[in-house]
Amino acid sequence: MSKYEAVFKRYEKKYLLTKTQYEELSKRLQGKIVVDDYGVTSIHNIYFDTPEYQLIRTSLAKPKYKEKLRLRSYHTPTSKDNVFIELKKKYDGIVYKRRMDMKLEDAVNYLYYPNKQERKQKEGTQIKKEIDWVLHYYKDIMPAMYIGYERLACYGVEDHELRITYDKNIVWRTTQLDLTKGMWGSPLLDDGEVLMEIKIKGAMPLWLSRILDECNIYPTSFSKYGRGYEELIWLKRKETYYGESIIS
Repeated sequence: MSKYEAVFKRYEKKYLLTKTQYEELSKRLQGKIVVDDYGVTSIHNIYFDTPEYQLIRTSLAKPKYKEKLRLRSYHTPTSKDNVFIELKKKYDGIVYKRRMDMKLEDAVNYLYYPNKQERKQKEGTQIKKEIDWVLHYYKDIMPAMYIGYERLACYGVEDHELRITYDKNIVWRTTQLDLTKGMWGSPLLDDGEVLMEIKIKGAMPLWLSRILDECNIYPTSFSKYGRGYEELIWLKRKETYYGESIIS
């Protein structure tokens, strides 16, 4: 099962697993989930924010409503390849995602350059109108951080709406914010750690809750962009203290 959708509405729960927990959980889930048609993919993201990082600072304050804007590809693209522009909103624990696809070169003109005609156009789909509104509201929004990782995506054997993803080798950087530059940067996780996300439309299956409890695996608050921002702030403070550039 594999299908890219333009609109999502679901609950997303995150879990930070040790290598031992990941291996034990993988054994317990055999026969209950299967890998989707894409298998392991490399996911590349450029997150957009204001110069003061207004969006991620708001998000980390854990308000009832928050939003993020990113450019995403599922491989290292060329300028002619299609990529996704995604607007991710979270309200009262429910994640709403809107996304549209276009060639990377068109997406760059639309997102990176506020004076380009592409950004000023208001016609189009409802999704584009929502993204246009965000670009208009945050007038100085710009590419802020690259986040890349390798993802193994699975779905439930009995319930195809149940999605479980495992993200490894998560890296971030604030230079060369160009998807064509590939996956490289500073690591966000310790060696062997895996970020798991469980994505469901309603209540979590009881069998899955039981397995997680038996493996001592519990939900955590984790934002890849948020963690990258926290690392950036820490490095800036260290750079100020030691007087040398250490930010990639």
